[in-house]
Amino acid sequence: MTSQPRLAILGLGSMTGAILTGLLAASVTTPDRISATTRSAASAQERAAKHGVTVHSSEEDPDANLTAVREADVVLLGVKPKDIVATAREIAPALRPETVVVSVAAGVRAETIAAALPAGQPLVRTMPNTPLTVGSGVVGVAPAAGVTEEQRALVESLFSGSGLVVPVTEEQLSAVVAAAGSAPAYVFLLAEAIAKHAVQLGLDRADAEAMAAATVKGAGLMLQRGVQSGDQTAEQLRKAVMSPNGTTERAVAVLQEGGFERLVAEAMDAAAARDREMGEEFAG
Repeated sequence: MTSQPRLAILGLGSMTGAILTGLLAASVTTPDRISATTRSAASAQERAAKHGVTVHSSEEDPDANLTAVREADVVLLGVKPKDIVATAREIAPALRPETVVVSVAAGVRAETIAAALPAGQPLVRTMPNTPLTVGSGVVGVAPAAGVTEEQRALVESLFSGSGLVVPVTEEQLSAVVAAAGSAPAYVFLLAEAIAKHAVQLGLDRADAEAMAAATVKGAGLMLQRGVQSGDQTAEQLRKAVMSPNGTTERAVAVLQEGGFERLVAEAMDAAAARDREMGEEFAG
């Protein structure tokens, strides 16, 4: 594997674009060693200008994906889950035996993708979340059998410039979906509810939404620093805000008595279960 690998990104969109931005910022490789694909010629031109990499469009070249992967050390499958298998089957003839194929799709199991690739092709499943687009994401990385330590480290480096990278097994990816992949929506829902009721309590809507956003950001930074330093857990930070018989203690008591923790657990279970169901559906 070269020190600056050749990378192909099939389906250069917002998520894969964020990954690309992060890996370029981290100097994992250079723009001249990257090829990407999109469907339309217009989007190819736009993204080539934005990222400074070569972008082929299937609108202009039906063999765009094949062209992009021929010399690649790593191929990032950024297409929709429903298109993963067809794309893997399409590029299979052009892959070199040592090329690492990386999936960012939820629900499509490694064995399903592997069945569409040449036997023994190195394969890594990952599960990133949308905050990757602002450089503060989480991604679970699960190498399939046969992936070397060097290949695993290379794949992890692709994401290291965009957030927290967590090595996991494929069996743990459903938990990653529940705890990180879907979790930004839980946070947005909480911020939405806070802002909505703040308006009902008399605040201006714009002010209420700005306050909710700033509070989520600030609390997240406090939690991140506490966890990274090992000084404070989420529970400790929560209790630090709660003065005895104060406003926060009263509010948290209402949430807990209403089943807040149970609802979060049920929501996460539902997300994990749906990920496993999708695995069955895509397996055919």
